[in-house]
Amino acid sequence: MTSNTPLPSCSILLLAGGRGQRMGGQDKGLVHWQGEPLIAHLHRQTRAMSDDLIISCNRNRQHYAMYADQLVHDEEGDFPGPLAGIRAGLKAAKHPYLLVLPCDVPQIDSSLLDNMRKMASQHPDKPLMVRHGEHWEPLLCVIPLVLAGTFEHAWSEGERSPGRIMRALHAVALQCPADDPRLANLNTPELLAQHKGVSD
Repeated sequence: MTSNTPLPSCSILLLAGGRGQRMGGQDKGLVHWQGEPLIAHLHRQTRAMSDDLIISCNRNRQHYAMYADQLVHDEEGDFPGPLAGIRAGLKAAKHPYLLVLPCDVPQIDSSLLDNMRKMASQHPDKPLMVRHGEHWEPLLCVIPLVLAGTFEHAWSEGERSPGRIMRALHAVALQCPADDPRLANLNTPELLAQHKGVSD
């Protein structure tokens, strides 16, 4: 089914600023899968969608620079979590929407990304989160920049869960199948090995 809804201008934030505990402390975005760093797979899927591709990283900036238009990092040290990266992305974004993706979903595809943007444009005052089965994916989301102040206020009040903030804002759900392979989080060495050769 085709849609006449225009795809909104969006900045894209790739989250690669975590501690990588499940990867034994490795910088997850630079861990190789199918011969390339995970960040390269996300870069290939998103590059053509925006002239404002942002990567949130807290180390190895020289390696990430080739994949981004701009790099951001957490204002606080010691890896305070993904909400810190999202805050930095909202402050840096140049377009009315910020599409957020974690670096460990290399099987994401353009169809899902387009659907996220289309649905977001239909609800310009609400965040959008991907949902599969009954499970929300708060790090696969689209946030209107008009909500940046709300995220800042929540942070200042001690909130550290992006999902709780977005649900409180009556987030729109983009529903996917419960076992959608595009949403597989390859965040451990075992999962990386298990999914060898699955993507195109």
